[in-house]
Amino acid sequence: MITKLDLWYAKLVFRLNTEKRMATARKLASLLRNDFTLMDALGRLEMIESHGGKKPNEPFAIVMREWQKNLERGMSFSDATRGWVPPEETLLVTSGNLSDLVIALENVSRVVDGTQRIKRAMISAIAYPLFLLLLTFGIIMLVGIYLVPPLAEVAGNNMVWRGMASSLIWLSNFSVNYWFVFLFSFIALVGIIWLTLPNWSGKTRILFDKFPPWSVYKIQMSVGWLMSLSSMVAAGITIPDAMRMLADTSNKYLRSILEDTLHYIANGDNLGNALRNTGRDFPNKEIIGDLAIYADMNGFDENLSRVANDYLEESVRKMESISNAMNSIGILLVSGIIAWVVLGTFQMQDQITSALT
Repeated sequence: MITKLDLWYAKLVFRLNTEKRMATARKLASLLRNDFTLMDALGRLEMIESHGGKKPNEPFAIVMREWQKNLERGMSFSDATRGWVPPEETLLVTSGNLSDLVIALENVSRVVDGTQRIKRAMISAIAYPLFLLLLTFGIIMLVGIYLVPPLAEVAGNNMVWRGMASSLIWLSNFSVNYWFVFLFSFIALVGIIWLTLPNWSGKTRILFDKFPPWSVYKIQMSVGWLMSLSSMVAAGITIPDAMRMLADTSNKYLRSILEDTLHYIANGDNLGNALRNTGRDFPNKEIIGDLAIYADMNGFDENLSRVANDYLEESVRKMESISNAMNSIGILLVSGIIAWVVLGTFQMQDQITSALT
């Protein structure tokens, strides 16, 4: 007997395990391509996931059975899977209903694999520099609270510090009395970045999109959007309809860009010119130029798919370059802090020795 807790857990596992979910989509597409009916294909996958029926409560087995039940109630495949997969994947399958479910499932796999690649690159570009920033904060706090005070106590209150030693004394006093300023500043900085990435739009955001981490986020969002758009256009959706559907499922940042673009499309611009007229430089000037050219040529869906795939590869390389640059800056910062502490400590010891002799 399947309980509500079992269903909730199955849904959670299915949504979080992206790699296995995409493997399931590819298996389902393969079975459909080999003339299985949708119900038979889901039944075959359910038997595999439940180990021949021996473990019926396995999360992926539960999902396959629930999809079958929804289809038996007369739902379309997109409606049957709604809520079990992220909205953007449901959207791509919805577009597939207009042509071929096999193609739609393969498009889902292609788009999600591409967005996962760019997401991993983005995390790599942000996570290590963030760790180095936290490490710098930790070094400053440890030096100010635990290293400097014992040396200052040996020197006495009448000691007049000079040079780097003086800056370490200031750091110690600040760390002891205002350590919470460091902590809350770091937390506030991370929180502001986290909130502004998906929610901040407008003219000021255009300026910040030129600098990390906002520039990194812009690349990630533009890759996901372009790959999703290419899959929907290949499935027979018109550009305006696809843009509206994507805008409806997007966060505030991307939705504002797509809505501005739709405004210019409604006024007669093609996709590339509409993106240029928004002034957002989204995805970038080169892609905008390509789309402006291809939009008026035959085979736009094929060209759009090629542009999306090329942009994915280019973006991954760009993310890696940004990551390397930010990592180098972070390492230099930490190294500079350590050098400052070491030299300042030596100066404190020399000044203490000179005062005692």
